[in-house]
Amino acid sequence: MARRSLKPILHHLLRPSRLSSARSVTYMPRPGDGAPRAVTLIPGDGIGPLVTGAVEQVMDAMHAPVYFEKYDVHGDMKSIPPEVIDSIRKNKVCLKGGLKTPVGGGVHSLNVQLRKDLDLYASLVHCFNLRGLPTRHDNVNIVVIRENTEGEYSGLEHEVVPGVVESLKVMTKFCSERIAKYAFEYAYLNNRKIVTAVHKANIMKLADGLFLESCREVASKYPSIKYNEVIVDNCCMQLVSKPEQFDVMVTPNLYGNLVANTAAGIAGGTGVMPGGNVGADHAVFEQGASAGNVGNEKVVEQRKANPVALLLSSAMMLRHLQFPSFADRLETAVKRVIAEGKYRTKDLGGDSNTQEVVDAVIASLD
Repeated sequence: MARRSLKPILHHLLRPSRLSSARSVTYMPRPGDGAPRAVTLIPGDGIGPLVTGAVEQVMDAMHAPVYFEKYDVHGDMKSIPPEVIDSIRKNKVCLKGGLKTPVGGGVHSLNVQLRKDLDLYASLVHCFNLRGLPTRHDNVNIVVIRENTEGEYSGLEHEVVPGVVESLKVMTKFCSERIAKYAFEYAYLNNRKIVTAVHKANIMKLADGLFLESCREVASKYPSIKYNEVIVDNCCMQLVSKPEQFDVMVTPNLYGNLVANTAAGIAGGTGVMPGGNVGADHAVFEQGASAGNVGNEKVVEQRKANPVALLLSSAMMLRHLQFPSFADRLETAVKRVIAEGKYRTKDLGGDSNTQEVVDAVIASLD
C-alpha cells in the first residue's frame, strides 16, 4: 500500500477557517447559570421601539436565555413610574431605547433620574473601528468612562434675581474616587494599558482639582497601567487629530458626554457604538453615544433606524449576565454584516431599513 503524505491532511486540519470556528472552553458555568433571566425593557421614544424591537427579534432567533418585561416610558413624563424602577431593582438589568429630553422648560431628564435613582454611577461607551466601515482614522479603540451622578448634571439651578441664573457644579471626593477606581479596575481586567483623566483643573481648580487628586491616588495603586492627564479642550483637539493615542478615558459628567459623542463620531458614528450604565447593584444598557439615540421623524416613518449600536450593547448585556457564548455569537454576526457591507442604514452609507439589517444579522448567526 502506497504511503500517503501527511502534508495535505495537516494543511486541511490547520486551515484558518477550521481554527476560527473552534469554540472556546475557558468558560465553565455554575449549575443553574443557564436559567432564563428577566430583563426590564424600555423601548423609549423615536427610534427606540424600532431598535429595541430589533434586539427582541435577534434574541428570539438565538434562543437567548433572557425574557423581557416591557414598560412604556416617554421622555415627556414627569418622572419614571415607580413600577419601572421596581422592575429594574428586581431584575438588576435593563435595556432601553432613547428617552427624549425636552430642551429648556421645567421638565427634568428621565435619563438622569434613572441613573440617580439606581446609583448608576459609571457610564461606559466603547468607540472602535469596525472592519469594512471606512473612517478617517484607523486603530481607534477607546473606552470612555464617565461619572454619571454629579457635576453639572446635579440639577441644582435657580434664578437669583430676574435675568440671573445660578447653576451649581457639585464634585465630591466619594464620587470622584469611585469612578477613578472603576476606570482603573476596568483597564486592569481588560488588559488596557493607559488611563487618561480628562479635566479643566486649570480653571476649575477646586472642583476638577478634586477629581484629579482622586485619579492620582487611585493610579498609584496600579503601577502597571500608565496614567495621563489632559485638559478637556486639548483632549477634543487630540481626539479629532490623533485618536489612536487614547485607550481608557475617565471623565467627570459633562466632559464625558462630549468626549464619548466625539469619539463615537470619529470611530464610525453614534449608530454603531455600544454602551451602558452600571452601579454596584444594577446595570442599564443603551446606545453608547447619546447623539441620535431618539432619531428624527423621517427615520422613524421610513423605519430606517440603525439597530447596530443597541445590538452591540445587548452583547455587552449578555456578557454582564454571564452568557458569553451568546454575546460572542451576536457580536460576530453584527460585525459580519457590517464587514460585508450589503445591508447598511443611511448613516453608514447604505439604504437598508431596520428590518433588512435585522434579517441579515439573524442570517449571519452561527
